[in-house]
Amino acid sequence: MGLSNTQYRDIMYKYDQLRLKNKRIVAARYEKLFNKIPKLKEIQNEIINLSTNQARMELLSPDEKLDEQTYREKKSQLVSKKIELLTKNGYPADYLSPIYSCKDCMDTGYIDNKPCHCLKQYEINSLYANSNLSDILEKENFNTFNQDFYDNSHIIENLSLTARENILRVRDVCLDFVKHFDTAYDNLIFYGETGVGKTFLTHCIAKELLDTSHTVVYLTSLKLFDILESCKFDRDLSQTQKNASLSYLLSSDLLIIDDLGTELNNSFTSSQLYHCIDTRLTNHRSTIISTNLSFDDLRERYSERIFSRITSNYTLLKITGDDIRLKKAIMQH
Repeated sequence: MGLSNTQYRDIMYKYDQLRLKNKRIVAARYEKLFNKIPKLKEIQNEIINLSTNQARMELLSPDEKLDEQTYREKKSQLVSKKIELLTKNGYPADYLSPIYSCKDCMDTGYIDNKPCHCLKQYEINSLYANSNLSDILEKENFNTFNQDFYDNSHIIENLSLTARENILRVRDVCLDFVKHFDTAYDNLIFYGETGVGKTFLTHCIAKELLDTSHTVVYLTSLKLFDILESCKFDRDLSQTQKNASLSYLLSSDLLIIDDLGTELNNSFTSSQLYHCIDTRLTNHRSTIISTNLSFDDLRERYSERIFSRITSNYTLLKITGDDIRLKKAIMQH
């Protein structure tokens, strides 16, 4: 999906402002040095007149224009005089050259009609800003994943694995999810007790995808249903605003719904949750859900068609272990 049209326009506007700022810096330098070194202004005017006359002759009297070699030699001589004056007065040779924040694309965002690395970085930054995850992902990602928080001393009966063996298995599923994200259109649901690392794993996946320019939207279930309710009932929001919000939820490359089950459950939330899940499945858009609810609780809390959609189309990943947040708090004291 990448950037929306609005996001792209915002980035292109930043490039416009960047070029304008740099041009103003160079113009201020010229003004300062023209006053300080009058001879420099004479040489610059000669360069401008030479280029202007050559362009005019090209258009009006092509036979009378300077041949290309002569033109280049004359211009090169003037530029050399200009540089000599600059260095003689203690300025770098390129002090009056155009300034570019990115010299590779000259602040256009493109090199040979292909996106420059700076444009890609702008894109990633924009996607981060719209994901609701800008700060937390610096701390919570696969590089900071720590298996030592999970017990490895006893087998969990219904998994036939230790908590550590299980979380390593789940981590591998997450890595595989990222690796095949653009072709597999998988969906995940993490379930288990509070504090066992479900949200952490969603953050790990989100960072990997954001860093490869995918659109990721992270919302708690409370926030998700607040947005859906506003889109349905808030008269202060224009239809354009409502459509934009719904489009981003339903069309983003990845939607993460955290803490499903903490919302007030009623017919509205159930119908909206089904619509959200079903639309994204139909459009091959991946979704990750995390919940403290058990498998049986999910069946009881939500309608049969929601439960059926989840169990049929999501990889169910149970996470067990001690409360990691409690362990971290104890370690810090």
